[in-house]
Amino acid sequence: MTGPWAGRRVLVTGHTGFKGAWLSHWLLRLGCEVHGLALPPDTTPALFDQLGLARRMAHRIGDIRTPGLVEARVAEVQPDAIFHLAAQPLVLRSYADPVETWATNVMGTLHLLEGARALRRPCALVVVTTDKVYENREWPHPYRESDRLGGHDPYSASKAAAELVAASHARAFLRDGPVRLATARAGNVIGGGDWAENRILPDLARALAAGRELPVRNPGAIRPWQHVLDPLAGYLALAARMLEGVPVPEAVNFGPEPADQASVARLVGLALSHWPGRWQDASDPTAPHEAGRLALSIELARTDLHWTPRWGLQDAVARTIEWYRAVHEGADPRTLTDAQIAAFEERSP
Repeated sequence: MTGPWAGRRVLVTGHTGFKGAWLSHWLLRLGCEVHGLALPPDTTPALFDQLGLARRMAHRIGDIRTPGLVEARVAEVQPDAIFHLAAQPLVLRSYADPVETWATNVMGTLHLLEGARALRRPCALVVVTTDKVYENREWPHPYRESDRLGGHDPYSASKAAAELVAASHARAFLRDGPVRLATARAGNVIGGGDWAENRILPDLARALAAGRELPVRNPGAIRPWQHVLDPLAGYLALAARMLEGVPVPEAVNFGPEPADQASVARLVGLALSHWPGRWQDASDPTAPHEAGRLALSIELARTDLHWTPRWGLQDAVARTIEWYRAVHEGADPRTLTDAQIAAFEERSP
């Protein structure tokens, strides 16, 4: 994958977050000139710090909710590609602060799109949303890109709204210009270096490191789990095809194979097979609503982008727990991350 990316100037919003740090590190390995715009890391530790990214890329702190700031950053960088990952990404936090969630996920995205449409040079723009943009009807078959958008909680609804904003800008302002835009809808992403609260494997890693039992609030919920490198490979493939001038879909799902969609209880069981510990069912019927079943169709990505998941559920969980356990035991996070990217690149799609 080095070929299309060596020497490219790339802007990553949200580069201080979990997925943004993995993507920025991978882009640097591919030979890119990487620029960032994000809030400071909001966890301690943070993968951004563990990978030493502040000294290895053009790191800039800024709030995408600030009018003019994102536009100025895009104009300054003049990127070949933009990956928009900056977001308020947590469902439970969206219940606690819906205004922050909507302002970040909708207006922040709009500010970025306004910056991109001022560009007068070719640029591939990937706006990253989520599998939760669909109107979830708790049905067993996977959601396709043509299915109705919606969202019960403020996070999901705001990401669905970001999809509408992106589609509007693409049609109203970018259709005949040099900037090409697509949105990417990824499933539940796991991987080493995610330190956010109220995410199952980070919570489990903290509990295992402390020798505690983990309370699990939705053990029966079914999700499209995937290792972080799989959707990132999808984003790179999507942007590369736009840079090549190849037609791409307006929106693309990136998720696991159908057999790898699993319940939270199964996920935890697989994790504990690699780092033994205990968990307990902490289901609370009075807790804020979260989807019980969610699955994505990946046929469009497979046919149009020739993308397919490389690491199934067992590999994804094994690599994730390997990372957390090794770091807990004193291993270097950057060395581990490099080794996992190298292993992923060697696995044929």
